[in-house]
Amino acid sequence: MSSASRPKSEAARPILLYLIVAAAGHLAWEVAQSPLYTIWWTGTKREIVFAVVHCTGGDLLITASALAIAALFARAGRWPVFGGRTALTAILLGLGYTVFSERLNTQIRQSWSYMEAMPVLPPFGIGLTPFLQWLIVPGIAFGYVWHNVTPVVIPRR
Repeated sequence: MSSASRPKSEAARPILLYLIVAAAGHLAWEVAQSPLYTIWWTGTKREIVFAVVHCTGGDLLITASALAIAALFARAGRWPVFGGRTALTAILLGLGYTVFSERLNTQIRQSWSYMEAMPVLPPFGIGLTPFLQWLIVPGIAFGYVWHNVTPVVIPRR
């Protein structure tokens, strides 16, 4: 059976795998970077767990939204649906949203704050670790999918 004639449910496999790997990566990243936020030092255990779960859920929502928008661009631009341009677009969308969200929440709303140990990127005023998270975690997730899933071509209409 050619890849073009596979059922569309098979086309969902790389997407689901991408989201699972990204979710695991975001969870690990959130736990690892938590000591760089004040909540780690001032919050209760319950507040810290809630923050990690909440942030990981938000990361997954951003990941899925960025991938969906990138896939729309891929279809319109006639790119491979799960190709390099789609990955780059999804990563840049997630990174762009993160820069916006970190600035909004640390500088305007002051919903959370960094410890002095958090390296800050001068042009954006945001923490280095959340910035790197949106380069590294999606990059690893895309790489994992590309190396472990047979490409699926969805026929164009």
